[in-house]
Amino acid sequence: MIIGFYSPLRIWRVFRVLLTLYLLIKKRERIALMHALSPAQLLHHITDLGASFIKLAQVLATRSDFFPPAYLDALKMLHDELPPMPQEQMRLVFSQAFATDPFSSFDPVPIASASIGQVHAARLHTGEKVAVKLRRKGIADQVKADVRILTGFNRLFRPLFSPYTKHSIESVIREFSAMILQEMSLNQERANLEKFMQAYAECNIRFPAPYGSLSSDDALVMQFMEGFRFDDVKSIRAHDLDIQALIERLVSFYTEQMLVRGFFHADPHPGNLLITPEGELCLLDFGMVKRIPNETRIAIIELIKAANERDYDRYVSAAKRLGTVAYDAPSGALAEFTEQMFSIFENDALDSASMQQLAFDVLEKTRDLPFKLPQEAVYILRVSAIIEGLGTTYIENFNGIKDILPILQRNIPRALGAKSGIVQTLWDEMSNLPLDLRAIRTTFIKASEGDLSVQLSSAQLDVIQERMQAAIRPIASGIILMLGAIFLLLCCSQHTTEAGMLFTAGAARIWFR
Repeated sequence: MIIGFYSPLRIWRVFRVLLTLYLLIKKRERIALMHALSPAQLLHHITDLGASFIKLAQVLATRSDFFPPAYLDALKMLHDELPPMPQEQMRLVFSQAFATDPFSSFDPVPIASASIGQVHAARLHTGEKVAVKLRRKGIADQVKADVRILTGFNRLFRPLFSPYTKHSIESVIREFSAMILQEMSLNQERANLEKFMQAYAECNIRFPAPYGSLSSDDALVMQFMEGFRFDDVKSIRAHDLDIQALIERLVSFYTEQMLVRGFFHADPHPGNLLITPEGELCLLDFGMVKRIPNETRIAIIELIKAANERDYDRYVSAAKRLGTVAYDAPSGALAEFTEQMFSIFENDALDSASMQQLAFDVLEKTRDLPFKLPQEAVYILRVSAIIEGLGTTYIENFNGIKDILPILQRNIPRALGAKSGIVQTLWDEMSNLPLDLRAIRTTFIKASEGDLSVQLSSAQLDVIQERMQAAIRPIASGIILMLGAIFLLLCCSQHTTEAGMLFTAGAARIWFR
């Protein structure tokens, strides 16, 4: 079974997809005799390769700086809804998951069929209606094989990219591989769901309660949630629901997840967001859940605050701490670029298509700026893209900067730990004063003793490492050439001319480094 995942035809298709992505990122039409797939061909290849590549393409579809509009539109058409398992495979998975049938009724036709599993409606013997998610047969082995193939091809293409692009691609593949392998376990999904229900019990969001005693790695049994998808325009308008309030609640909830708690749902798409006829928001599918490091969370907060205040220099500084911009990037040029982008998205006279085209024009002129994509930024971009897409679906001339930024700004005090009342906030600050004074005293003591250490950020260390490698590389290659000349003389004394040329080339490499 696993051998099929490594078939020559499948590996060739993976190569063609990755080669196309490489050519698009490098803005080239072809390499040697091979050209990029057309948008339609790329869409077909990715769909044919299945779960892993569909999800990877969904992540890459956030990179408007990498791909032209036609390819972005094709990638955004990707969804992980696939034909259901054959009935005999479904029955086999069902029998593996349930030693005895716990349902009084079970609909063999799935209500949803995604890349990892499919969901069936059923009823327990006690009468409760439940949703039963069955994991596709063999999907875990397929995903593991795909991760190995991706990692192998990434090593092949790695030398062809600049340090910044290389960092972005590697972080996407590394994070994607870790998350999709986690998503294979329905036991892990159940644990994620239980943590979410506990952490966000007071957020006015509904979650499907799991039935732990009936669940396993092959099946997850949950409460059945009645409702319609967030992008079901017809149903939402038919029930006369306040879409502005729903979008604001969604933004506030993701703000709570990413800025306040640092524990968030990492696979947002309209199929995972249900609206009940009463206007309640329900979140589904907890296979991909992520924790944000505290330093990243603080950098996001500073980024939002600077954006709201239009402080472009501070915005660039926060972007460097977040890791979306290289630490040694020119701050002035980036601040000018940021100001241009804000002026485009703040222009109420432009429709969304015109905004997008102008933004692409600016990105094209600044594509050599050292932008990067750290792991956490992948999910921030996905959340932003989903909310922006939902907003433009329902609200004419929806403007992400003007409509979303104020909601984020209102949540910053809570994200920084401020209490709801000024008295409580002052009391907390006063209670922390002895600890702050002790920290200051400790700092002065260490400084006077010469024991004060400075910790460099990972971004600074990356820059230092890259500069050291750039400085050492010509010296190392020059020494190798000179040693090669000496070795040639020792082995064959008659090749003095060739040895001299090698030695001269090595010396020149060191001198003109």
